[in-house]
Amino acid sequence: MELRILWDQHRVAGWPKFSSPDEGELMTLDTVISGCATYYLEERNLDAPRLAMLKDCLADLETLLPGVPAEAGEYFHRLRTLAGLLLETSRQG
Repeated sequence: MELRILWDQHRVAGWPKFSSPDEGELMTLDTVISGCATYYLEERNLDAPRLAMLKDCLADLETLLPGVPAEAGEYFHRLRTLAGLLLETSRQG
């Protein structure tokens, strides 16, 4: 899926309603990954610090995904896909 389309879907989705002890960490990951997406779409590139941060966020998200309640699953799976596409696209460019 094209990065821009996925980002547009994620941007308008709104924060899911769910309860989890990891909600704060998930919110932080969403904020950082979203910031990287915005930066990439403006600059068409991610610098080394952003790439490292994005890679760490993706690893943290992978760890947290199994505990995400079903009602929030689509949101965070899309976030994971977005982070993966950002990494892949940035490495190619």
